[in-house]
Amino acid sequence: MAKSDYNRDRKSSNRAGGDNKRKQFSKGKPPRKKTTPQKPSNPDEIRLNRYVANAGVCSRREADTYIAAGSVSVNGKVISEMGYKVKRTDDVRFDGRKLNPEKKEYILLNKPKNFITTTNDEKGRRTVMELISSASKSRLLPVGRLDRNTTGLLLFTNDGDMTKKLTHPTHGVRKIYHAHLDKNLTLADLRKIEEGLELEDGTVRVDDISYIQGAPKREIGIEIHSGRNRIVRRIFEHLGYTVTKLDRVIFAGLTKKDLPRGHWRPLTEQEVINLGMIK
Repeated sequence: MAKSDYNRDRKSSNRAGGDNKRKQFSKGKPPRKKTTPQKPSNPDEIRLNRYVANAGVCSRREADTYIAAGSVSVNGKVISEMGYKVKRTDDVRFDGRKLNPEKKEYILLNKPKNFITTTNDEKGRRTVMELISSASKSRLLPVGRLDRNTTGLLLFTNDGDMTKKLTHPTHGVRKIYHAHLDKNLTLADLRKIEEGLELEDGTVRVDDISYIQGAPKREIGIEIHSGRNRIVRRIFEHLGYTVTKLDRVIFAGLTKKDLPRGHWRPLTEQEVINLGMIK
C-alpha cells in the first residue's frame, strides 16, 4: 500500500468513529452522579449548640467547646457529638442546670407620655406594648413600671431571671429621674429628702438628690432604687410639691443617648453583659 493510501485510510477511520469518541469526553456535560435525596429538615428540631446559645449561656462557637467537653446533657445523657439536634421539648442541661431554648431578647424604649405600662388595658387606653409591637415575635414584658405621665427609659425582655434581678431592691439597680416641680425646691426640703422621709407605707431613702446644674431650682435630679409605686412623685408630694414632669434618664446603666422619644432599640451585646454583672 502506498504511503498516501495509508494516510487516506487513517483519516477515513477517524471520521467513522474516532471523532465520536473524542466528542463524548471533550464536549457536553459530564455524566451526573447519583445523589441520595436529602431529608427535609424538621422545624421542631434545632442544633444543640444553638439551643445552648439561645438559652443565654454563651455563643454558638463557645457552645461547641462546652459540648465537646461533656458539659451538656440531653434527657439525662451527656452529648459530645457536634451537630446533634434536639427538640424544644427535650430536657437540656448545662452543668446540671436546665436550659430554656427561647432566645433572650432585650428592647429599650424611650417611653412618651399617655401610655400605661401594662400588657393590656380593660379601659382601652394605649399601652407601651403598642410601641414595641414590631420589635420581636417573642412575648416581651416590661421590666418594672412607669406611670402614664412619666417618660423615659423602659426595658422589655423575655428573660425572667434578668427581670427579677433588675426589679428587686436588694440589687440596688441605679435609676435616675429628672423631675420638674411646680415651684422651687428649698434647700431645707432637699436636706429632708436626703435624710429620708416617713411615708404612709414606710421610710423611703434616696441614693442621691441635687439641683440640675444651670437650671431653675424647680428642676431636680434624683437617684433611687426603690420600686414602690409612684415613689418619686410621692416624695415631693409629701413636702407639698407637685411634679409637673418626670423623666427617667438612666436605668441600670442604660441611657437615652441617640434614642428619640417613642422609639426603641435592642440592647447591644456589651449592654446585656453589663446587666448580667449586676449583683
